[in-house]
Amino acid sequence: MIDEPLERLRAAARRTRELASNRAGTGLGHEDADDDVGTIGTDGALGFDPFPLLEALHRNGARAVVIGQVAGIMHGSAELTGDLDLLWDGEPAHAPALAAAFVSVGARLADETGTFLPAHPDALLRPKVRFTSPGAGGDCCTPALPWGDLRVREILDRAVTAVGPGGLEVRYVSRDDLIRMRRALGRPKDLRRADELDSSAPDRRG
Repeated sequence: MIDEPLERLRAAARRTRELASNRAGTGLGHEDADDDVGTIGTDGALGFDPFPLLEALHRNGARAVVIGQVAGIMHGSAELTGDLDLLWDGEPAHAPALAAAFVSVGARLADETGTFLPAHPDALLRPKVRFTSPGAGGDCCTPALPWGDLRVREILDRAVTAVGPGGLEVRYVSRDDLIRMRRALGRPKDLRRADELDSSAPDRRG
C-alpha cells in the first residue's frame, strides 16, 4: 500500500515543475528565497523532484529526516516549495551513508558562504551544509545548528516514516514538531505555514 504523504509530495512536485516551466529563470537559488514567498519563487522550482535523493537516502541507509516545506506537504500543506531540507544526528559514524547518497545523485556540497566542499563524510559534520542536485537542492542540518529552545535530538527520535513503492521509506518530522520548528524560525512563511498545519490538525477539525 502506497502511503498518502508520498503521493501528496509527488503531486506537489509535479505542480511545482509545471508552474516553473511557464516562467523565465530568476537567477535565484534556494539560499536567496524570499522570507514570504519561499523557494517556489526561485530557480530551485525548475525541475524540482526530491524523489531521486529521497530514494538514494533510503538505498544507502542514511539516517536523514525531511524537514521544511517538503515535510509540510507530506502533512497536508497546500503551499508548494522548490527545495528539500534535511536533518540528521551529526554522528560521524552515520556520515558515510549520507555522503554516499549525495554522491550517487551527483550532488554538490557547499558551506554557508557558498564555498564548495568535497562530497566527503567529514564535510557533512558542519552544523549546516548546502547541497544542490539535479532534482533538488536545500540544506542538510544537524542538531549543532542553533535551534533556540528546541530539543532537536528528540525531534529526530519522534520522526515518522512514510512507505512508498518498492519499499521506499522516507522519514519526516512529525506535524507537532514541524509546527514548533516553524514558530521558532518565525519568518512570515514559517508562521503562515505553522498556522495552516495547526488549523488542519485532525484533533482541531470539526
